[in-house]
Amino acid sequence: MCRFVVALYLVAVIDWFSRYVLSWRLSNTLDTQFCLDALQRRCVWAKPEIFNTDRNQFTAHAFTSTVEEAQIRISMDGKGEP
Repeated sequence: MCRFVVALYLVAVIDWFSRYVLSWRLSNTLDTQFCLDALQRRCVWAKPEIFNTDRNQFTAHAFTSTVEEAQIRISMDGKGEP
């Protein structure tokens, strides 16, 4: 009997006021690029003033520098993994 374990990771950009999903991406690896893709897809329509995240892959230099270059303030919740 074969067993396959598949882990999929979802990143969603959600407007807190309207609770609409503005952008999302699904990936089979927990890397920064799919988070950047979701952010960049959202920024095509309008740039958010504040981007609130948890800490995990959103603390990567590639992600934080992209957010800062777009002049978006970063707000992070919770503890990140060491």
